Amino acid sequence: MSSPEQTSEKQTHGFQAEVRELLKLMIHSLYSHREIFLRELISNASDANDRLRFAAIASPELLAKDPELEIRVEADPAAGTMTIRDNGIGM
Repeated sequence: MSSPEQTSEKQTHGFQAEVRELLKLMIHSLYSHREIFLRELISNASDANDRLRFAAIASPELLAKDPELEIRVEADPAAGTMTIRDNGIGM
């Protein structure tokens, strides 16, 4: 039980994560094959484009600047990275 004299102070704690390790954990824990992880990212990009396309039916101005919906897969062998980009609505 708390008395009226007690006050609780807000505490903020920092959170840091090693992105490379998180991705490794996700790839190896959630998916049995690496390709499935990549397929999931591309599927998410496609969903984001679908959301924009459907939203643009009611609000065509959403596509005024960039009417072409895209999913780009860019590999950088030197950096050992692959980037998935879309111009849809989403995360």
